[in-house]
Amino acid sequence: MSAFTRSTLATLILATLAPFALAQGAREPSAVTERLLGAGYVEVREVEFDDGLWEAEVRRADGRWAEIAYDSANDDILDAADARPLLTAQDIEARVLAAGYGAVRDIERDGAVFDVEAIAADGRAVELRLAAHDGRVLHEAPDAED
Repeated sequence: MSAFTRSTLATLILATLAPFALAQGAREPSAVTERLLGAGYVEVREVEFDDGLWEAEVRRADGRWAEIAYDSANDDILDAADARPLLTAQDIEARVLAAGYGAVRDIERDGAVFDVEAIAADGRAVELRLAAHDGRVLHEAPDAED
């Protein structure tokens, strides 16, 4: 295969995969920082991946600092101060139960993310992270305390 053909083939592969990579969201701290700056935050610090979400300390245009989460799988910035309303703990419990989990034992909100301890349909104790804006399950992990 000639160098031109390899180069052309590589370009075609990258062009084909680029939309897929963008749809998957940011996968590195620098890409998360770039995404958050592009969303209007003026400074981004302490970007880290924790329990299925990127978390960062951000400074808004008005100078206030906040902690936010970024769901790279859905390209969703979870900020309690944005214009979207937040669900209540009761709403979250109802959504967890409707999703097939049971015995909700603890619900805590941290910004625009709820942390919930529940029992999965198969009887395992799990820790869930849910978006406070729409109640979708963002992450599930075995409950470390059980």
